[in-house]
Amino acid sequence: MADPYATLGVTRDASEKDIKSAYRKLAKELHPDRNKDKPDASERFSDVTRAYDLLSDKDKRAQFDRGEIDADGNPAMPFGMGGGGNPFGGGGGFRSQRGGAGPQGFDPRDFQNMAGAEGIDLGDIFDGLFGGARGGTAGGFGGRSGGFDRRPSPPPRKGADINYRLRVPFADAAALKEQRITLADGKTIDLKLPQGTEDGTQMRLKGKGEAGPGGHGDGIVTIALEPHKFFRKDGHDVRMDLPVTLSEAIAGAKVRCPTVDGAVMLTIKPGTSGGTVMRLKGKGFSKKGGGRGDQLVTLEIDLPDDIAELAGKLEGWEDTRDVRADLGV
Repeated sequence: MADPYATLGVTRDASEKDIKSAYRKLAKELHPDRNKDKPDASERFSDVTRAYDLLSDKDKRAQFDRGEIDADGNPAMPFGMGGGGNPFGGGGGFRSQRGGAGPQGFDPRDFQNMAGAEGIDLGDIFDGLFGGARGGTAGGFGGRSGGFDRRPSPPPRKGADINYRLRVPFADAAALKEQRITLADGKTIDLKLPQGTEDGTQMRLKGKGEAGPGGHGDGIVTIALEPHKFFRKDGHDVRMDLPVTLSEAIAGAKVRCPTVDGAVMLTIKPGTSGGTVMRLKGKGFSKKGGGRGDQLVTLEIDLPDDIAELAGKLEGWEDTRDVRADLGV
């Protein structure tokens, strides 16, 4: 994804209000339901949503500004790691990276075994430095007549870990639906997502890494949460804007509202104003300690493109209230 500031058309010092305003304007303009004849609108809508998800999160925005993560929210890898490995098929897609446990593929266990791997005996070296030839007298290091006191050889190390990046659909992550993943050996497993799953959550698959003298390493799965075309994550809550007609807002209505668990019926009271927020209990993301957040639905009154008929019905009527009095203008 391109620079998220450029995607939303805001400057890097833009306020939270400016970012939200720019997103809402672009989201309404590019929404797939309004651009069925423009095939690229859906992709642009997705880019705008990902940019907003990053910049509306204070921590992620700060990390991006410092260069710690890229525009997709992935850790910045100055030494080139992260692009290695080829994409595999399977549920959601992922990347496999063969390497050590360290962030650039370095495994500290490699250092332990460098000497043994080349057939070098460290005892021979230190015997020569501190006590002369083997079998020397008490002048040897360690106070033994036999010279250098060698430590036991380290145990054989396990194989390297294998890193996977698993893309999980937004609604699946919220509802903790099992995800199928294909491992580097071609086998597939159904992965049960843990409580509190979010973007960046890591899961360890014991013994699913590469083979080694001391056994197999592990598989490390990093969750990449896919953006949704109208749901947004806010902590453990899910937010969305729900369009309603003017007649539904004035007279009241029962309307279908999507949730991560499926559509539900939402009751709108007569005289409901645009911007009203309705709460659907337990329709958000799971929490580590148990339970789930809520879904917060913001009602938006959607006027028809052609308002001639509506204007005719309102002719002669005027709302004389001072609705901006509290704003001091």
